[in-house]
Amino acid sequence: MLKDINTSQDTLQKFIFDNAAVKGEFVELSDTWREVQARHDYPPAVKTVLGEMLAAAALLSANLKFNGAIIMQIHGDGPVRLLVVECDSDLRLRATAKLGEGVTVADDASLTDMLNVSGKGRFVITLDPLEKMPGQQPYQGIVPLDGDDMATVIENYMLRSEQLDTRLWLAADGTVSRGLLLQKLPRHSGKDDQVEQASEADELETWNRAVMLASTLKQQELLSTDIQTLMNRLFWEETIRVFEPAHPHFHCSCTREKVGNMLKMLGREEVEDALSELGHLGINCDFCGKHYEFDKVDCAQLFVSDTPVETMIAASDIKH
Repeated sequence: MLKDINTSQDTLQKFIFDNAAVKGEFVELSDTWREVQARHDYPPAVKTVLGEMLAAAALLSANLKFNGAIIMQIHGDGPVRLLVVECDSDLRLRATAKLGEGVTVADDASLTDMLNVSGKGRFVITLDPLEKMPGQQPYQGIVPLDGDDMATVIENYMLRSEQLDTRLWLAADGTVSRGLLLQKLPRHSGKDDQVEQASEADELETWNRAVMLASTLKQQELLSTDIQTLMNRLFWEETIRVFEPAHPHFHCSCTREKVGNMLKMLGREEVEDALSELGHLGINCDFCGKHYEFDKVDCAQLFVSDTPVETMIAASDIKH
């Protein structure tokens, strides 16, 4: 029995198939996606891929078993140099894209055209716990950009790194970003082998049927249809349990301290060279556009402080 789902705000909806180790999630992002685009005029093809990454990050972060963040990056070897999406365990999202200087991207450019022209594109997922044990580093997986679209890239990554059957359907335009995830969960061994085998066969049948139903979903249908309608349309004959929805939202975690730490990572010599040329440093956050000013006194204090340097996964511009 499917209950009504309020989709008046950005929504992530989890559900599970009864009597089968198969789970699903829908996500719909409109307010968050508009916030991401508000400060950048990305070409339509870049918007599509970045919006699909945004939906995928929300879907995957809903499974985080720690308090922290998932950071998805594509390092490209084409006109698009970098795509970054970050989502934490509270479903706070931010995203940005970096294009090469003076490049143009065709409206119908494929993921390969933009990011994997020479086959050197890389897909990176970082799992970064907020509270780390002493000496603990974030987990990072780096794989070739294997796939012609964002959904296939992530599916291949999940199969390789997590050994979980995961299927994704993603779509984004200038207005909305939506996605559907289905995942076949690992099973626990039972005492009765015959019962276990029969149950496993039933679960495989449920998984194959769910994937077949979801595969009838066209991209334009995903873009134009709300979660409630899609769930009823695809799985109306299935017995599924629907959980309370969660609500993703835009949030940028940049701070003056993090920007200062980024400058420290550049090194005293490079910062002083920039100061001698510019007189002061103005750094804009690529995610939210917030502006930070550092004069000579500010920069001098950075290099006498004992504050440890933290890694900031962002690219920032130094401007007059």
